[in-house]
Amino acid sequence: MDVLTINNVSKIYEKARAVDGISLSVPEQSIFGLLGPNGAGKTTLIRMITNILVQDTGSIELKNISAKTRNMYIGYMPEERGLYKKMKVGEQLMYLAQLKNLSRREAKKKLTAWLEKFGIEDWWHKKVEELSKGMQQKIQFIATVVHDPKLIILDEPFSGLDPINANMIKNEIFELKQKGATILFSTHRMEQVEEICECIALINKGKIVLSGSVADLKQQFKENKFKLTYKGHFSDIPEFLNIFEILEHHEQHLTLHLNEGYTPNDVLSYFIRQGLQIQEFKEILPSLNEIFINQVKAVSLSEGENMESLGHWSTKPSN
Repeated sequence: MDVLTINNVSKIYEKARAVDGISLSVPEQSIFGLLGPNGAGKTTLIRMITNILVQDTGSIELKNISAKTRNMYIGYMPEERGLYKKMKVGEQLMYLAQLKNLSRREAKKKLTAWLEKFGIEDWWHKKVEELSKGMQQKIQFIATVVHDPKLIILDEPFSGLDPINANMIKNEIFELKQKGATILFSTHRMEQVEEICECIALINKGKIVLSGSVADLKQQFKENKFKLTYKGHFSDIPEFLNIFEILEHHEQHLTLHLNEGYTPNDVLSYFIRQGLQIQEFKEILPSLNEIFINQVKAVSLSEGENMESLGHWSTKPSN
């Protein structure tokens, strides 16, 4: 069952189409990646889902949710921090929690549990401006999930976090999903998607370029490449050419391209006949970054554009 259904949604600013006829569905209790270069339209779409903006066309439906209950149903962490820097952490979190209809007593109890869980209970009386960028991100994450929302929307949630704290937030995302939450995860960082998301939609210039499960997309765009590690002496003779092509050969490691009409078993049979001991044999599936770059590039080239028009797209860790 789908928690969120978006049907032919558009948002136009003067002559620019920030979101252009997007349709997608987010399954219940899933981690769904909303991906694309900076400026692709992800944040605009999120702001329409959260009712900060109103779409010009199309519909956005949340499962069994009315306008009155939407505030409690959704937890939204924007990319731009929305914390009041002069307020103390405890005062800030209490204020935000009570905006989500928690009583003061319930808010204090839940917030104390979250701060203890993160080992930051001594931050309660610190001012937000005294915290680092990563520390503020953790506070904002707590503010997002303290009311136990069913749909959690995270826009670049690991920005400013070191690897240890990024893993901490990542583990909490998995735990929230296990408890029944659905997570909509927006980022331009492909390596994060590989680790976290089950399904994705790639947006570029306001349109969906590609969507589906991560596993299915990797299978769809695989290139029949395999990695093989062996022991013994491999005779580089042309007998194998009908079966496979050697792309790389370094010591006892081979990267192969399997020719059409042959199976991985044909490769293994060939090497066994050569008297070699197979130590590792696995298919090389494309990374999401490779898939997405190629797909976005193909679309842009078909429209007569160059790669510079794609906006910022990074696979390197943020500072």
